Amino acid sequence: MESGALKPLLTALALPPASLLLLALLGLLLAVRKKKAGLALVTCSVLLLALLSCHGTAVWLSRTMLPQFPAMPVASLQTHKVQAIVVLGGGVLPEAAEYGNSQPGAHTAARLRYGVWLARQSSLPLAFSGGMGWAASSAQTDSEAVVAARMVQQDYGMTLRWNEAQSRDTAGNARLLAPLLQQSGVQRIALVTDAWHMPRAALAFERAGLTVTPAPMGQVQPARNDLMEWIPSASGLIISQQVLREWLALAIGRFTPV
Repeated sequence: MESGALKPLLTALALPPASLLLLALLGLLLAVRKKKAGLALVTCSVLLLALLSCHGTAVWLSRTMLPQFPAMPVASLQTHKVQAIVVLGGGVLPEAAEYGNSQPGAHTAARLRYGVWLARQSSLPLAFSGGMGWAASSAQTDSEAVVAARMVQQDYGMTLRWNEAQSRDTAGNARLLAPLLQQSGVQRIALVTDAWHMPRAALAFERAGLTVTPAPMGQVQPARNDLMEWIPSASGLIISQQVLREWLALAIGRFTPV
């Protein structure tokens, strides 16, 4: 087994809900001998899980734990002398029965839509990077790049100028796509990915030797009325998990050699 294959498992165990459920289980075991301490641990775990499931918590975590990147004005592409639009993959649906083939996941589709829009507004070429992630389903046969190229052609009538299909994570996106762009004389890029993913992605591409203009989308913002923001929900937990994962990856990255 490749070492990278352990990343999704270790990450899942370190983040909610798995980490808090394990903590609650530990509390139940502890309660056999020390009832008060064990039940206190269970209670804290449940309360933390509920709090992290609130969209309001996810917004607060995003704004306090991650570097913030504002939406990019289209005029910035010219100001920063951007030479290409780069879109990063965010997963695929390996078996979409209604289409009869694999389709881009929600994050990939949204990133591609914005990337295509930027390319049309600026007449800049479009690049995509994404293979089969470490956590990809065993049913997945097409890389993110293959699915992206098909979607861009069928839905938008465009062609990807560069399409990298071997990377398995963000570091691989940068490491494998950067040489392809540089061979074509591209040094300055606009990088398209979700706002919560942008800090790590931009750092990876800068380390690969490119000049990056962040073009974030999908910013974590209040989405409901004040009361509903603090009602636990599955969507709130997912966003909190994404933010915490990126914060953890950035923290680990500080100790990783360039």
